[in-house]
Amino acid sequence: MQVISKLRAKAAQDGDGVNINRVADFNKVSLDPFLMLDEIKSNDSQDFIGGFPPHPHRGIETFTYILKGGFEHRDHMGNVRAIRAGNVQWMSTGSGVIHSEMPLSDATDGLHGFQIWLNMPAKDKMKPARYFDTTQHPSPVIEHKNGAKLIALAGQWQFADDVATVATNTHIKGLAGNAAIADLTLTANTKVAIDLSGYQSVNIYLYQGELKIESDFKTEIYTAGSMLTINPQVLAQFCGGNAGLGGLILAGTPINEPIVHMGPFVMNTQAEIEQAIDDYQQGRFGHL
Repeated sequence: MQVISKLRAKAAQDGDGVNINRVADFNKVSLDPFLMLDEIKSNDSQDFIGGFPPHPHRGIETFTYILKGGFEHRDHMGNVRAIRAGNVQWMSTGSGVIHSEMPLSDATDGLHGFQIWLNMPAKDKMKPARYFDTTQHPSPVIEHKNGAKLIALAGQWQFADDVATVATNTHIKGLAGNAAIADLTLTANTKVAIDLSGYQSVNIYLYQGELKIESDFKTEIYTAGSMLTINPQVLAQFCGGNAGLGGLILAGTPINEPIVHMGPFVMNTQAEIEQAIDDYQQGRFGHL
């Protein structure tokens, strides 16, 4: 595996005082078509109890994945859903969405989850919004003989040494930038290989344990909170450290378009941002 660059998650707040760890790259340095990854991880309800009251989005896709706890999603399209551990929720916000995400009252064991933003091509930014979740369609799982597990959250995935086994999430279709997302977990000091050469952009966010990369000259250890951009043309050999590994793999094709970002809106020009703000203030997004 060849690491091209590294970003570290930084402590931040969003919503109603929710404490998060954030990796953001709105300058398209390395993550395109991905824009941002927020991780919520706490056993203290005060870190997340305020949740994310009603707010708008335009021009992006939001992808939420829960490992522990959960929240209730509501949007102006009429979707109301409890998103719990193991579930994925995806929205193509297009021309406009108003939604809220509030912690579930029965989620007393803490909260650990992620929200990922993906950019949308200019031609798609003003399309009608779409919503989907996996509450009725669990994400497919591949288990390796050495104990590794890969959950196909979006797209098609397989281990390089087991080409007969493929996990494909066929329910989440059309992610911007031909994007695919998987959750990879490894036990201590185990190794697996994944062929990612079909993508132009590949990153892995380490949320648990360590990633160990060995070469003829040295061994490098990367810890939780790191987002690594890797070369997809080099076979990705993932090796868990002494504490194993939990990581989200984000793969896709860069959109390579101008980005203007302001709060919940991501467009291509400042004029489009100003139009989004005006449309929201004038109630053209609808009402929750």
